[in-house]
Amino acid sequence: MKQTKPYLCLGIESTAHTFGASVVSGDGNVLSNERKLFTTETGGIVPQQAAEHHVQICEEIIQSALEKAKKSIKDIKLVSFSQSPGLGHCLRIGGMVARSLASIHKKDLIGVNHCIAHLEIGRLATKAKDPVLLYASGANTQVIAYEGGKYRIFGETLDMGTGNFIDTFARILGLGFPGGPKIYELSLKGKNFIPLPYTVKGMDVAFSGILTNLEQKFRSGKFSKEDLAFSMQETVFAMLVEVAERAMAHTGKEELLLGGGVACNKRLQEMAKIMCEERGAKCFIPPNEFLVDNAAMIAWQGILQYNAGDRLKIEKAKVDPYLRTDDVKVTWR
Repeated sequence: MKQTKPYLCLGIESTAHTFGASVVSGDGNVLSNERKLFTTETGGIVPQQAAEHHVQICEEIIQSALEKAKKSIKDIKLVSFSQSPGLGHCLRIGGMVARSLASIHKKDLIGVNHCIAHLEIGRLATKAKDPVLLYASGANTQVIAYEGGKYRIFGETLDMGTGNFIDTFARILGLGFPGGPKIYELSLKGKNFIPLPYTVKGMDVAFSGILTNLEQKFRSGKFSKEDLAFSMQETVFAMLVEVAERAMAHTGKEELLLGGGVACNKRLQEMAKIMCEERGAKCFIPPNEFLVDNAAMIAWQGILQYNAGDRLKIEKAKVDPYLRTDDVKVTWR
């Protein structure tokens, strides 16, 4: 019996500061995963500037992804793009590029939810079967698990995402964007734990009060940057791990999967592993290239939906910056 090669999907990611392109085969083989990040030396991300960055480099990144995969656009069957949620300015660039490629080259088109894509690429990369996802990124902080035909949110931030909180704290300290890696390096030099507000409300978390407290302490001149960075991580990551553990207890699931750029932090990974070990559960951590915003996860999510029969007409391929994770009907499980 003649075997056919799995089809190829070109994924496009543009929800925030990252523009990425990736070629992934229908059997889950990541052939390329190219990305370029919008950065600043001072201040944070300005949506319009990030969108202009995406416009300038989108062609270069897509071409690089095709070349790394040793493919041409003719070899692509499916184009998948981040349709929701995200910064509207940035989402529209990826959507425009995806619609143009699908229209010009007669390719099938799929729009995917960025948050769910983080979970599914994690399952692919780690072989986790039915995990609770602790998803901590710039704009998003959610504890997610599959129940009753949808990915349900069992806990989330009440104000800002963990990454945005850390980036804002980094700006207060005079660091550039993104601030997460710089805060982590500072934390390694911290020696003294400084008590901070611990804001867990039921299954949810909040960061604005902690941020105000950190700024007040920094402005007072009584505390070092290193000790503040160390204390912030210990406090905030303990909050995240606590609500993730509660979700595991509530759902009866025995797997924890980390996702999102903040999950690259080694201290958060360490705390998650300790919690899982104490529960007799398994902790799964994908490689960093699949934790941060990336196009491979968009391509893989597109493949899952396409295989389940999802289709998207170009004229209906509008982006939705505010679509929630639990608004998406899961057709592929």
